[in-house]
Amino acid sequence: MKFLIVLAFAAVAAAAPLSSEEADLLKHAWDQIKHHEVDILAAVFSAHPDIQARFPAFVGKDLNDIKGSAAFALHATRIVSFISEVINLSGNHAALPAVKTLVNQLGQNHKNRGISKEQFNEFRSAITNYAASHATWGDNVAAAWNHAIDNVYAIIFSNLDGHPVA
Repeated sequence: MKFLIVLAFAAVAAAAPLSSEEADLLKHAWDQIKHHEVDILAAVFSAHPDIQARFPAFVGKDLNDIKGSAAFALHATRIVSFISEVINLSGNHAALPAVKTLVNQLGQNHKNRGISKEQFNEFRSAITNYAASHATWGDNVAAAWNHAIDNVYAIIFSNLDGHPVA
């Protein structure tokens, strides 16, 4: 039964890609913050130290000390670049297979590292709070943002449950 619920959730998310209007709202908001890579990751680590503890290079280290390091900037850039790539493909129905491939890979990689749904949800909360406080934000942007994350997380969570989205 759980398997069917997961498949239904994934099917709903895949069947409801962002509209071009939602994609435009999302891209505009993201464009305002996507060059704040270090600040975005620092906000995530600050809000949820358990996420920082999942990174071997950063575990047990003071956030203020690592925030200025090249390793921190590199990992922050990787995270933001991934998000940027998915956002840039949003709103283009022909790009949906590419998005599924990218997000399936992310989900599988994080499953292999033992990342939990709870930690993904903590990440979501922190990055959403960052975006809402650093980009032009309203109910319409929040709705587009949440729609996009719901779609991505349906795929990630399917992977964490052992059922990648086709």
